[in-house]
Amino acid sequence: MEMLESSGVLRDGKSLILAYDHGLEHGPSDFDPAPRSRDPSHVFELANHDAVTALAVQKGLAEKYGDTTDANLLVKLNGTSDLWSPDDYYSPQNCSVEYAVEELGADAVGYTMYAGSDHEARMFEDFRQVQEEAHRRGVPVVMWAYPRGNGIQENPEYSGDTDPEVISYAARIALELGADMAKVKYPGGRSEMKAVVQNAAETDVVMSGGSKSSEHEFLESVESVIEAGGSGLAVGRNVFQREQPCDILDHLGEVIHREKSASEVL
Repeated sequence: MEMLESSGVLRDGKSLILAYDHGLEHGPSDFDPAPRSRDPSHVFELANHDAVTALAVQKGLAEKYGDTTDANLLVKLNGTSDLWSPDDYYSPQNCSVEYAVEELGADAVGYTMYAGSDHEARMFEDFRQVQEEAHRRGVPVVMWAYPRGNGIQENPEYSGDTDPEVISYAARIALELGADMAKVKYPGGRSEMKAVVQNAAETDVVMSGGSKSSEHEFLESVESVIEAGGSGLAVGRNVFQREQPCDILDHLGEVIHREKSASEVL
């Protein structure tokens, strides 16, 4: 937690990460609901909102727009497009820790981990190098802990990417491999999220914002995360796809940093 606090990703134990790596991972279609979100300068400006503790982007955006925001910079080190069709999930590294920190001024780095994929061993080794190099430089590592792949999906008991037991396992993997924070899918309820947080132990847990949903439903899930002991949220589409993104950031700030309920802020 100490590195997360000193980096600014955590503020008094709470975190609101504005994620904007969708252009690589999902493609331009994610910007269609709110066309101005296609312009990185718009989202980099949103990241100056008081509630935001960090902005998560790929290296190209950090290179070109990093000096246009006052937000703490979380540089994603790996990622892949939605255009290819591999034999199983794998996310190649496209930025080094050294480049992210020394050239881009990253306050933290992020890495997507597909535990359960046939390429898990390769990703574990990639992550080992990332984690050790980042910690040598005093920089925290956020793991996008997304378990998926043949090892999981061929199990008849697997109930999908919000399976509470699998998400708890992913959070534990983040702890065991040395991540400072785990970004996980919402497992469906407060008690399930509490189990995820407990399994992560000293690794902070934030919820992935996911696809855009109704404002009340979304804020209720964030409220559940905070009540379960989670640190907050990493969110993209549920902010930048809205007509008034600053309004939802206002509300998220109240729920995360002031621990108000969804009903109180709406």
